[in-house]
Amino acid sequence: MTRQLFTLAALPGCILFQLSALCLPSWGQTPFGSVGGIIRESASGQPVVKAQIVVHNVEKATDRTAVTGTDGAFAITNVEPGRYRVEAAKAGFLKSSTIIDVALRGTHRVDFLLSAAAPAPALLEELSAMKRRIEELETQLKNAQPKATVVPAGTEAPEHDTRTLLASVAREPGMMPALPGTLARPEEKVAAASDAAGQGERERQLLERIDRLEARLAAKEDQAPQAPVQTPKGTTPAPAAPVAPPAPVLPDALQAPAPSAGVDNFTPFAYADFTWLNGTPRNKDAVLDTKFFTPEVRFDTHFMTDFNQPRDHTMGGATESFRSGEIQVEQISVGGDFHWQNVRGRILTMDGLFATTTPRNDASAGVGQWDVRGAYKYVSEAYGGYHFDVNHGLNVDAGIFVSYIGLFSYYNFDNWAYQPSFVSSNTPWFFNGLRIQWFPTNKLKIEPWIINGWQSYNRFNGHHGFGGQILYRPKEWLSMVFNNYGNGTDTLGNPYRVRLHTDDSIEVRYFNKPENTGISKMAFSITGDAGCEYGKGGGTSCTGKGAPKQAFLGWMAYNRTWFHRDLFALTVGGGMMNNPGRYLTLLPPINGADAISGSPYFTANPGDKAHMWDSSIGLQWMPKQYITWWLEGVYRHSDVPYWSGRGGITPPGGNNGYPTQFACSNGAPSGTNDLATAYTNCGGPGSVWFPDLRRGQATISAGVLVKF
Repeated sequence: MTRQLFTLAALPGCILFQLSALCLPSWGQTPFGSVGGIIRESASGQPVVKAQIVVHNVEKATDRTAVTGTDGAFAITNVEPGRYRVEAAKAGFLKSSTIIDVALRGTHRVDFLLSAAAPAPALLEELSAMKRRIEELETQLKNAQPKATVVPAGTEAPEHDTRTLLASVAREPGMMPALPGTLARPEEKVAAASDAAGQGERERQLLERIDRLEARLAAKEDQAPQAPVQTPKGTTPAPAAPVAPPAPVLPDALQAPAPSAGVDNFTPFAYADFTWLNGTPRNKDAVLDTKFFTPEVRFDTHFMTDFNQPRDHTMGGATESFRSGEIQVEQISVGGDFHWQNVRGRILTMDGLFATTTPRNDASAGVGQWDVRGAYKYVSEAYGGYHFDVNHGLNVDAGIFVSYIGLFSYYNFDNWAYQPSFVSSNTPWFFNGLRIQWFPTNKLKIEPWIINGWQSYNRFNGHHGFGGQILYRPKEWLSMVFNNYGNGTDTLGNPYRVRLHTDDSIEVRYFNKPENTGISKMAFSITGDAGCEYGKGGGTSCTGKGAPKQAFLGWMAYNRTWFHRDLFALTVGGGMMNNPGRYLTLLPPINGADAISGSPYFTANPGDKAHMWDSSIGLQWMPKQYITWWLEGVYRHSDVPYWSGRGGITPPGGNNGYPTQFACSNGAPSGTNDLATAYTNCGGPGSVWFPDLRRGQATISAGVLVKF
């Protein structure tokens, strides 16, 4: 959950630090190199599937081979340094080759454009004769009798049986000399000419038709008797056995993609196993995958109890904890990824508690008309885009996509802990806009965003938000991510406040013995966030000089230990947040309040205090890679009353529909958000209702997470 682009003017020091990460050396690499690339048709630019790649060592006369996948890509690893001839070939295309020098630890990109081969003139003439003969042959086949000819005793066999037909076809001009009693195959003659002409497409199609016709003729020959069958007069021959229907063939789009051979050093971050990371799904295998669609299904069900025991069962202050003492379905999502000829798309639905709890934290729906919350409430991700073959890939996607800010994933299955700390809970979970993902190497991603704003379906005021991410994984045990955001004026009703934010994380796996029955793996993550809102006329500042301080400073750290071949995992951690002005602090849903309405019971005025910390410990059992059973205890503390207490945060009689006003002690709206006036309107001292807010919250929870 993290997203952002760089604001160079505002954060020069942070950016210099981030760019310096790109220069880290790569320790422990193999001294051998790798060769990879993409094969395409020169005319259409489409990938060439199942092209044969030969990497020939010129000095040692040894070969390494590969076959391109559905995207036309190939990769050959552990290639010794030296001079090589790389050759690409496929039937129907002219061969293409080039000479390269493979250096130590080098990655060499070799792309080819293959041109369709044209048959030689002599072959064209022969193919034309073949085509005419095929038409005649189809006519004869149509009129031929497929069943065995039954001859009454004492009569002669018919003059034109199937064997005679086969022999006559073999003697036609333009065909190869016939073997006795069989149809001559033109393969050898045509193949010789075809090799010279590069196996032209027209030749391939004609040969395929001849193959089909020969199979049909062979079937008729099998059904015909070698000699006339003599049956006694007055008897009926036994019916022929039915021919089995051909086996069904799946369309190419529904077939599984060809498995990649060995280590994939071309696809970004595929050179190693990063499923240990916090915020990353731990599935190593796809249950179902085709060349067109890869499905995704998620379920998240939990039981959570708050030791404050609120009467209305309502919790607040997080994006994971909503109801106390109940079994609830937090997420039900179905969707997946579409991919065909470089066109990409993704859709993931969002049902369960997430469908209402996530949109209520977006205040941009209060700008203008149309029910955007209703339009997006059942969607967590939806975008379409295109993949360009630039370096190791360039993706351009437009739509709604999840944020990465805060390290933890929006989806709890992917995380080390169920309830993340404030840095994650109080920062964005989604963005609406344009995302560009550039992979200059297989270990580095640079991702700019042009978006409506900070977790906003709409644009709040006059500026779009700009942000971006740098993700760098130089080793299997190390991941670094840097996110920045700026320019957005993301305060409802105040166009003069500009927001800046930086979010940076590091994850380190410092122990890894996956076959151990004791401790099998250990890793930690550290995340730091800083931001502020400022602007002339905005009424706030980043430092508190000249205007109240409106800022965010937070961190969180977690350590995870896996046991018994990664069957169990124990995670401990916590964090802190200081957010004067409360512009990122999640509003408790007092009397149904949301990010648009606000609440007089918990204001977000410039300078309002919000200093909080938390700690957690959780145990997970992962019997399969698609399921996690978990148990977790969390304690959170605030310097101001914030968490639901025993009395709850719902007025007597339920929400009265006026969350912007104080409520009277009988639950009726007071008609004002001024407390003194509310006392007057409700009937004097003691006549105004107040929610029961506490400074501390302890919870224990358990649940099951499923992802296919």
